[in-house]
Amino acid sequence: MTHTPYIADLHIHSRYSRATSKASDLFGLAAWAAIKGIDVVGTGDFTHPGWFAHLHEHLEPAEPGFFKLKNKLDPEPIAPILPPGVQPDTSGIRFVLTSEISSIYKRGGKVRKVHNLLFAPEFAAVRKINTTLAGIGNLESDGRPILGLDSKLLLEILLENAPQGFLVPAHIWTPWFSLFGSKSGFDAIEECFGDLSSEIFALETGLSSDPEMNRCISALDRFSLISNSDCHSPSKLGRESNIFTTGFDFPAMQEAIRNPVDKDGKQHFTATIEFYPEEGKYHCDGHRKCGVCFEPAETVREKGICPQCGKPLTIGVLYRVLELADRDQPLYPVGSPAVHSLVPLPELLSELFNVGPASKKIAGIYGKLINRFGSEFTLLMDTPIEDIKETAPMLAMAVERVRNKRVIRKPGFDGEFGVIKVFEANEKAELGGQLSLFGQQPSKLRKKKDKNRPIFKVKKRETRSRNRDIKKLNQQQQAVVDSEADCILVKAGPGTGKTHTLVQRVIRLLDRGENIPVTIITFTNKAAHEIRERLHHFVKKQQPVRVDTFHGLCLEHIREYDSEITLVGPEMRTLIIRRVYPALSKSEQKNLRQEISIFLTTQAIYPEKLPDSDSMQPFFNYLRKEKLLDLDEVVPACTALLHRNSLFAQRLRKDTGHLLVDEFQDLNAAQYELVHILAQSNSIFGIGDPDQAIYGFRGSDPA
Repeated sequence: MTHTPYIADLHIHSRYSRATSKASDLFGLAAWAAIKGIDVVGTGDFTHPGWFAHLHEHLEPAEPGFFKLKNKLDPEPIAPILPPGVQPDTSGIRFVLTSEISSIYKRGGKVRKVHNLLFAPEFAAVRKINTTLAGIGNLESDGRPILGLDSKLLLEILLENAPQGFLVPAHIWTPWFSLFGSKSGFDAIEECFGDLSSEIFALETGLSSDPEMNRCISALDRFSLISNSDCHSPSKLGRESNIFTTGFDFPAMQEAIRNPVDKDGKQHFTATIEFYPEEGKYHCDGHRKCGVCFEPAETVREKGICPQCGKPLTIGVLYRVLELADRDQPLYPVGSPAVHSLVPLPELLSELFNVGPASKKIAGIYGKLINRFGSEFTLLMDTPIEDIKETAPMLAMAVERVRNKRVIRKPGFDGEFGVIKVFEANEKAELGGQLSLFGQQPSKLRKKKDKNRPIFKVKKRETRSRNRDIKKLNQQQQAVVDSEADCILVKAGPGTGKTHTLVQRVIRLLDRGENIPVTIITFTNKAAHEIRERLHHFVKKQQPVRVDTFHGLCLEHIREYDSEITLVGPEMRTLIIRRVYPALSKSEQKNLRQEISIFLTTQAIYPEKLPDSDSMQPFFNYLRKEKLLDLDEVVPACTALLHRNSLFAQRLRKDTGHLLVDEFQDLNAAQYELVHILAQSNSIFGIGDPDQAIYGFRGSDPA
């Protein structure tokens, strides 16, 4: 049976996701899909209650697992978001129910941040998934919710509630949030999904990589590679997408992704449409603020350190791919889809006319081209070059070069998109007379500012910070800073300069030249960042100064002691309680969570010691069995190790040195016990105000 090819963009976001266009509703998406030449669009964000209601209101079943708009699109309300004069026909546009989940959790002693795409064939299955996930985290805060949920557990939830659905790891190479991400990912699929790895049959390559890069890794041979736009605005649809020649419904599309070629040798997953990977904003390594962009070899030569500021570089996709690659050249499995590398039409026009791709001038030209050629993909991929040349010779030349991959590439890095050019700087000047399109002429080139020239833009702010911390101390502050006592507890009211005094005390200790470590403990990451910023100008590189929270300090030392421990946050605690206590009602589970939290924040316990309460023992038994550590258990576990393990205690005391604690009034029992133990062999400086205690709900006691 012969099928008509169709194009699908299966990863997008709605207006309920952060940093998305208000036009990202079903009508805007359908209209732009028709303009681009896309037939099937993922809905994105089906976990968000507001977006789910919008989907349910305006979609109706079409082919199995595909949905269409219930009513014919009214072009008038959405005209402002469309190119001038374009009235797209959306009757053939189909939607498939999809959503992206951001999973942040601990596994193997590391924080993992993995984004996964969920696909479901029906609203009933989506309701079940949403109900389950709503019990784990807040689905209303973002269209792409952040859940403390292991990727494997997410896959279990999908398979249980939507057995006909499937999961695809999203943009698998993005440094910060992906399966193979350099900052928080894994080195293998099996590490992430364990015994459910066989349920994963496709991977999304992301904008910063392409199939050629991925096919240098033999471990990925069994997976199909899909490509999607991950767009946050309807006009960005189709930056990447997929071409299928199979039945026009969800089951057929799913099977084509799982098995691109059928048993008779017919190709059903035909091709992917790709961004040039260099245009992706994490292709190379670098530092955006410093204007430093490196290829992997340069990164290795610099040992991963930025030569401008001395901080670690953000490692990009190309480096990470090469790190895991076991082939020098890509090897494509039989039946791999073809690859079309394209440059979006507005970007081509932008280069030709010397104005921004979102300008009115480009919008006008773009609209006329769509009306003439039918859709963007028709123009870029199918229209004969001679036919384009009749309308615009320079555009025809540009399209021909893109099709033949004859482009100039400036790679993206550290969150900054790369730039793909078609013409050399002098070429357009020589050919400029040939470019007149619908009566429009290129604008005069403006001299661009050198973004990389001012390497550090925060110098004024830093100067103010420095001046703030070298201002004179009053008599009482000076006495505190100069004291030679090993144990100092300072009571200071609001507005008396507590942080300023603490910072000056640190500087005084460093000026002694003793080469003893200095450790400052605060209660929040924000407070820790502020103190680091204030100390920045006074601390020499060789001086051992650490600013951290109680949790951060203790967790690092616990993991040095046992690298296999995984941390359990509030959402994961909820999931474990549901698993261990299936007979409890939701209110009983909530009460148990509170009981556990109170126990952990008011008593210092040994990691293997269980509470007296029978109700809590199964929870802690489960944690011990799975080598898990509750978030509220971190500090008590550290104090317990200090009590019973002399080598651990010796190392922690040595690494701590002089200990300074901000907001001392907010210590709970476990935190006080930690400070008390360390103070027996280290100097201790605490500063706070009993009248400003704010953490009583978690066991703090100013007394």
